[in-house]
Amino acid sequence: MFGLPVIILASSVKHLLRYSFHVPIAKPNDAISSQVACLLKEERQKCGLSLNVLAQKAGLSRQTVSYVEQEVQNPTLDTLLRITAVLEVDLEKIIAKARKAATKRQE
Repeated sequence: MFGLPVIILASSVKHLLRYSFHVPIAKPNDAISSQVACLLKEERQKCGLSLNVLAQKAGLSRQTVSYVEQEVQNPTLDTLLRITAVLEVDLEKIIAKARKAATKRQE
């Protein structure tokens, strides 16, 4: 009954807190995952693709892509590979950038 509204609210709060406050993230992996989500969204926007178009080209649901970008769910490796293939970026480079950005934020 409350599933989707609660997820949307939680995602919105998480998004607002990320930009309003600097909250230290206890786990480095969480910080890297968060940065990967942000970088994928940035790449999608650079390519001028909507969530719908990216999802369709990647063979994923729009909801899956949205949840990945909003950090509602952690994507599988297959999902990441599909998204990065459509965006024509190397997953390895995205992870390396995310790791570097996460390390900077924690210093």
